[in-house]
Amino acid sequence: MSLRLRHLKGNRVHSYEVLRRPVITEKNTLLVEQNKYTFEVAWEANKPQIKQAVEKAFKVKVASVNVIHMPAKMRRAGRQRGLTTPWKKAIVTLEPGNKIELFEGV
Repeated sequence: MSLRLRHLKGNRVHSYEVLRRPVITEKNTLLVEQNKYTFEVAWEANKPQIKQAVEKAFKVKVASVNVIHMPAKMRRAGRQRGLTTPWKKAIVTLEPGNKIELFEGV
């Protein structure tokens, strides 16, 4: 389904399409100590959809969701120039006592 059609249908994204991948960086591993986890999410997803998807996928309770639009960046490979794809990042804060095991061994 194209982006335009999805927009016209009222921003409905299936819960399995919301979470794309966990973002594992040095900064994000430090956020895990504060009970915050970072995910790349679908561009069309909103905060309630992200909260529902995390709770359903990992069986945890979510306290809050912060969303950041990551802009495209200029990249070069020799003489060729291009842009990376813009993407959407969600920082999910869990309620005390909850944790996601996926991030523990990193």
